[in-house]
Amino acid sequence: MVKIAIAGGSGNVAQEIIDVLVASKKHEILLLSRNDAPAGSVVKGVTWIKANYEDPEQLAQILQGVHTVLSFVAISGDAASTIQRNLIDAAILAGVKRFAPSEWSTSGLKHLSWYAYKAEARQYLKELNKDKKVLEYSLFQPGLFLNYFTSPYKSSKHLHAMEIPFDFNNRRALVLDGGDDDRITITTVQDLANVVAKAIDFEGEWPVVSGIRGVDMSVREVIALGEKIRGAPFAIEKLKTSELESGEWKTSWIPRLDHPSIPVEQVDIFSRIIVAGVLLAISAKGYTCSDEWNQLLPDYKFTNPEEFFTEAWRGKQ
Repeated sequence: MVKIAIAGGSGNVAQEIIDVLVASKKHEILLLSRNDAPAGSVVKGVTWIKANYEDPEQLAQILQGVHTVLSFVAISGDAASTIQRNLIDAAILAGVKRFAPSEWSTSGLKHLSWYAYKAEARQYLKELNKDKKVLEYSLFQPGLFLNYFTSPYKSSKHLHAMEIPFDFNNRRALVLDGGDDDRITITTVQDLANVVAKAIDFEGEWPVVSGIRGVDMSVREVIALGEKIRGAPFAIEKLKTSELESGEWKTSWIPRLDHPSIPVEQVDIFSRIIVAGVLLAISAKGYTCSDEWNQLLPDYKFTNPEEFFTEAWRGKQ
């Protein structure tokens, strides 16, 4: 049993992981949030702590006795990753053994400007350990969540059902012209949560890059699977790189990326930016992740996409 602190623990991906950790009944869990605990949020085995991420000394006091920190903090406008730097500094001051920065997505960051804070955190951690190991850390990277392909229907308890360029519901897709063979790592959020729980119990040293590969598929294969599951051809619109880079692209529809971190009044603007960035990042191999945890946990069986989709879309028009 170890003490775990989850920063930004009220977020939907963090909540998926917390549920698995709570169910294991192995660990003491601290949920760090900038906000007060909402009414009725008390979960046995989880202690909610209001944290000031701008105060490393206060954070260090909170993290006393903590073995592992999982960070899910992602602050709009914090491209310098000041908050994560403070959290890292506090973890070192408190003698934390393991730290997972706020990754939980892609391996590459090119074209993904909203992930600038991830790049800064990666570089900061690398510099800290340049001469000697100051903090054991790992970048958990599962690629794109399989659960997004069931939008508007939820296929997990907490993950927000968000539209993406592969719209299984309306049998359509936006793809980069010439990008049919580009590959994507796709993993369920449930598999991510299970692997993270096993990683916390793992007695060996964490790899710096923690690739988690549910399945690796080409854009062509993703669409073909969607057509099979949904029982009809998809309407495919192809976009040129130059159009996406200039922001002048036009399509008959635009995925609405209404992520909880995006202010409602900015969803339409950011949807265009994110869709263009995601399509370009897929082409740049940013969504192709490695398989370190697949190798370290050879007995773990990852979710089969076809079986997952068959069940998720059963009975839906």
